[in-house]
Amino acid sequence: MENASERPSTSVEDYVKVIYDLQERGSGPVTISAMAERLSVSNSSVSGMLRKLGELGLVSHRRYGDVQLTETGDKAALAVLRRHRLLETYLVEALGYSWDEVHDEAEILEHVVSDRFVDRIAAYLGHPAADPHGDPIPTREGDVPERETQLLSAAEAGTTGIVVRVNDSDPDLLRHLAEQDIGIGMRIELVERRPFGGPLIVRTGAPGEQRDRALGLVAAEALWIAPAPAQESRGESGGQGGAE
Repeated sequence: MENASERPSTSVEDYVKVIYDLQERGSGPVTISAMAERLSVSNSSVSGMLRKLGELGLVSHRRYGDVQLTETGDKAALAVLRRHRLLETYLVEALGYSWDEVHDEAEILEHVVSDRFVDRIAAYLGHPAADPHGDPIPTREGDVPERETQLLSAAEAGTTGIVVRVNDSDPDLLRHLAEQDIGIGMRIELVERRPFGGPLIVRTGAPGEQRDRALGLVAAEALWIAPAPAQESRGESGGQGGAE
């Protein structure tokens, strides 16, 4: 079992985690500029770290090309993501944090807690498959639960699904979604896409309490949905929505 003192440096862990996260969320090839934006550093800083990561055997990257993790880099990223996402879950379920408060706390703690401590958290929580934002939690062996999902922003009008994942990188956005009563497990229907980059009109709520609202593109790009259960889909034809 690995102790915190035996792991890669904090900066190395942050970099491989960001690379994996950008790959996982399907936002296209991972580029130096995308990494610099996520890490709030300069492109030259990213280039310098990528050379180090390459020497460590964690990434493959050609000049002006996209960045990819090696098998070793994947393993390192999944280990830190497991710690991060289990810590977020523990902070919410055991300590009463809200979902917009936990990301920064977990960013600090993920580098100092032992694997034994994280395993105890997992057991205490019943080995959850996802964190409070719906991000899948890797197993100790590095397996990641797979789900059929799509970004709400990429869905066609008329699509109905269940919100299963929310981008947790912006606390202000998480607070906005909470204020709009949009969260994990909610049934949501994309009613209309307004032209010229306008908001999406979505329908949410339980039967008899449904409401339509405008949802900005930034928020829609932060929400992943999974297909609604078959019984809900049948209910839609009769004008009935699913439960939140």
